[in-house]
Amino acid sequence: MGSGVQDQHAALTHGEVLPRASSTQSEGLKQTRSVLNSLFSGALAGAVAKTAVAPLDRTKIIFQVSSARFSAKEAYKLIYRTYLKDGFFSLWRGNSATMVRVIPYAAIQFCAHEQYKSLLGDYYGFQDNVLPPLPRLLAGSMAGLTAAMLTYPLDMVRARMAVTPKEMYSNIMHVFVRISREEGLKTLYRGFTPTMLGVVPYAGLSFFTYETLKKLHAERSGRPQPYSYERLAFGACAGLIGQSASYPLDVVRRRMQTAGVTGHTYGTILGTMRDIVSEEGVVRGLYKGLSMNWVKGPIAVGISFTTFDLTQILLRKLHEMGYTSR
Repeated sequence: MGSGVQDQHAALTHGEVLPRASSTQSEGLKQTRSVLNSLFSGALAGAVAKTAVAPLDRTKIIFQVSSARFSAKEAYKLIYRTYLKDGFFSLWRGNSATMVRVIPYAAIQFCAHEQYKSLLGDYYGFQDNVLPPLPRLLAGSMAGLTAAMLTYPLDMVRARMAVTPKEMYSNIMHVFVRISREEGLKTLYRGFTPTMLGVVPYAGLSFFTYETLKKLHAERSGRPQPYSYERLAFGACAGLIGQSASYPLDVVRRRMQTAGVTGHTYGTILGTMRDIVSEEGVVRGLYKGLSMNWVKGPIAVGISFTTFDLTQILLRKLHEMGYTSR
């Protein structure tokens, strides 16, 4: 053992470099860094996007869970009345609950999407390349399902806070406690099934559209990376398509989530749809607030995808410059 130490010391005095960590360790560190970068970028993307559209999102939920007829004029009146009655920041009521949900949701969704892309790329032999259409759609759908399953109770709480007066629930924990005591823990998962069914087309089509538009852009323009405004446009298209495809299920889940405070009793997805259609009609019921979503959704998704991509690029550059640990 002593001779080994002496040999090592002698090698260092002659300017030789000792062997670096094994390639397996290096790959492990690279993978860990990639996951952490994706989690951070996704969390930031979700927080920025949802905060930007929070007043519109709250207004949309209020119309979704009521039988009042929706129009742009009525939506504006609701926002203005809320501002006059409760002040400017009341338009962001429930946003703290949204952040508690959105930050882990977006972090998990974007990180899972990167991991599913890598796994499917290895399986289909498309490493470091854009996946073919079907695996591209599958990666987005599985990422959405993974995130939604892990964060669902927080979505339920956010919906309750958005549609109730501030006197009813003082904070996020108060919502959890009151629902658990008065309605049972099972209520925290009311609307779970329509959420899972809705997130498959929503997340799948959103990621699919965004990745496809970036691929077509690179092929047509010859530039590997689009400009920021182009990313925003691609994300807006992705949000428009994804949310339009899954919107009726979004209305159903909101009705089921807020049934305890709106005086309705919704048991099943089909039963909820049937009640909505019989009372309000197909378009005015199942697609209520969709026009607002066509404004809110593309903005939010565009900001989200753009923030994620630019943060990932920034973190890679910082690593290359030595500002992050190797």
